[in-house]
Amino acid sequence: MAAAGSVSWQPQEEGLKEICGLLEQQISPYSSADKSQIWQKLQHYSQFPDFNNYLVFIFARAEGKSGEIRQAAGLLLKNNLRAAYKLMSPAHQQYIKSELLPCLGAADKHIRSTVGTIVTVIVQLGGILGWPELLQALVNCLDSGDLNHMEGAMDALSKICEDIPQVLDSDVPGLAERPINIFLPRLFQFFQSPHATLRKLSLGSVNEYIMLMPSALYTSMDKYLQGLFVLANDPAAEVRKLVCGAFVQLIELHPSFLEPHLKNVIEYILQVNKDTDEEVALEACEFWSAYCDAQLPYENLREYLPRLIPILLSNMVYADDDESLVDAEEDGSLPDRDQDLKPRFHTSRLHGSDDAEDDDDDSYNIWNLRKCSAAALDVLSNVFGDEILPTLMPIIQAKLSARGDETWKDREAAVLVLGAIAEGCINGLYPHLSEIVAFLIPLLDDKFALIRSISCWTLSRFSKYIVQDSVEQFDAVLMGLLQRILDTNKRVQEAACSAFATLEEEAAEELAPRLEVILQHLMCAFGKYQKRNLRIVYDAIGTLADAVGEKLNKPVYLEILMPPLIAKWEQVSNSDKDLFPLLECFTSIAQALGPGFFQFAQPVFQRCISIIQTQQFAKVDPASAGAQYDKEFIVCTLDLLSGLTEGLHSGIESLVSQSSLRDLLLQCCMDESSDVRQSAFALLGDLAKVCSVHLQPRLSEFLDVAANQLNTPKLKETIAVANNACWAIGELAIKVPQEISPFVMTVISCLVPILQHGEVISLSVNEV
Repeated sequence: MAAAGSVSWQPQEEGLKEICGLLEQQISPYSSADKSQIWQKLQHYSQFPDFNNYLVFIFARAEGKSGEIRQAAGLLLKNNLRAAYKLMSPAHQQYIKSELLPCLGAADKHIRSTVGTIVTVIVQLGGILGWPELLQALVNCLDSGDLNHMEGAMDALSKICEDIPQVLDSDVPGLAERPINIFLPRLFQFFQSPHATLRKLSLGSVNEYIMLMPSALYTSMDKYLQGLFVLANDPAAEVRKLVCGAFVQLIELHPSFLEPHLKNVIEYILQVNKDTDEEVALEACEFWSAYCDAQLPYENLREYLPRLIPILLSNMVYADDDESLVDAEEDGSLPDRDQDLKPRFHTSRLHGSDDAEDDDDDSYNIWNLRKCSAAALDVLSNVFGDEILPTLMPIIQAKLSARGDETWKDREAAVLVLGAIAEGCINGLYPHLSEIVAFLIPLLDDKFALIRSISCWTLSRFSKYIVQDSVEQFDAVLMGLLQRILDTNKRVQEAACSAFATLEEEAAEELAPRLEVILQHLMCAFGKYQKRNLRIVYDAIGTLADAVGEKLNKPVYLEILMPPLIAKWEQVSNSDKDLFPLLECFTSIAQALGPGFFQFAQPVFQRCISIIQTQQFAKVDPASAGAQYDKEFIVCTLDLLSGLTEGLHSGIESLVSQSSLRDLLLQCCMDESSDVRQSAFALLGDLAKVCSVHLQPRLSEFLDVAANQLNTPKLKETIAVANNACWAIGELAIKVPQEISPFVMTVISCLVPILQHGEVISLSVNEV
């Protein structure tokens, strides 16, 4: 490598040739070279002080090399700068910056785009003050009249506005005004450019400041709105989408600016909600929910409902190219692809909270115009209630009465509409609910999978009323959903399981007389489902246990339920993330069965201890532990131990006394992860209630750590941890008051400030 120098730095030919060769092999799809070895070599070269000089030289000056190699050098440079820019010598920093600026006007648009990305990283790390030449270079390019220079500067500026907008709205020593004041008039000017790219980048850049609302934009709001109206019917769909996005943000954050123009804005949004470009129509559709959330009179929307509602309903029909149409035919016997398995996250236990985890694990739920239209209709129905039914119902009835395979999408959309308005229009629908449900039940057997799945969802939206209605109709819905749980189609399986879980929550103990047939269907599904939908079966089983409680504790039910679950429990390894939903399922079952779970408790308890030990070891030495550390394993396991403790009561004592749980729990109470601490203190409180004697050898340490959770400057961020710690202290105070007394003043000194700010922070202080 060449010796370190100043701006006069020059590369050595040999080093240049070597790096270019490596980059060429790295990006070539035809290269037989080992890509990982090439990457290691490039990483090795990164240790040389001037390696990044070589990269910027290749990027900026290697005219004889392909654009792909130059771009690869630029992207590697960007990644290197993220990690090493602040450690580089000022001379090398200056060389890189001086080489980048001329690239803003490069003839190759890929080079222009890449330089914008690199420039943004440098500004992120060094600020505007660290690169005084940049602002003038950007201004010169924007004012040059040359398309390449204008686009290059605008690309860089748009990326700065997107990633670090605040740097342009800050005082810069040596500048008479903030950079945003210099650029904003030029951005407005580009709204009228004949070049769509410049119109798009300039409008996107200004939109980034709606949330920050610098004084420069505030005082230019009339000019901005005038620009938006000029661009409203732009021939470029990307520009129209940004116009809609601006109106949505303004109505959300600064509705007063739009109030004088509201009629024009609403008329425009109605128009583009039917745009031939779906992304434009989707952005426009976001406006309706945003309007209803803003502090503006609903009255302004009322006159538009007869025109708006048909547009929303039309957009709720599946588009011919909707990805769901392909996914819908997926056979339930085919194994899931890796991309079908979304990561899932467990929510730590919060004492005193009954809120269920809202885990929308729907890989089909890609946000699109259909979903957004349904959400908008849901919001509008909650605002205007039965007022919208006279416009809605004739369209729904027409779509539902359409016959023939070619009209199935219209029928499906009508069922979706019924589900979307189930909450907001319930008063108007109530007299007809029995007829609506009776109409939906046969659709569970429709030949089209997407009609079967949407019928499951819509029925679940009426669960509260189905449970209250006739026993015959409740049983018909129950059996219909159970049959769909065993559908051969994955999409229908998921919809049926989710709908059934909703019905379970509403029906609760009403399910008890039907437990045998329910369990038979769920465990049949358990045996046939692929990995992704299996998670939903776990949820349905756990919800069932929560719903019926101790009524599940009968031998006839346990013989159906437990053997398959125990077999799966033994099959899944301690490092397999499929263990998470199984742990959650066991938690609900243990709480429901109470002492009846004791026959299954010992192996479950011992495995929980083993998982926590392995994970705590993995945190220090993953190789020796044979597992990668993942706090979710500890959180789920602590919550299952809490469930066991709640279920078994004093029956847990024999298991705790022969284990290392006390010491492991203390470690978890001191963990750096707030999620782990939250679950650990929940378990501490549960154990305090039933076997505090086994905590006593380290009781003072537990109390000290618990009190520390109440005395932290970040209390608002860790409020759930403090809540559980507070509750645990209260339970210990009830059981072992003598041991608690030395800590009373410490705890009180922590609680007094919290009580003084009670409107901000709410804890279980009444239990202390």
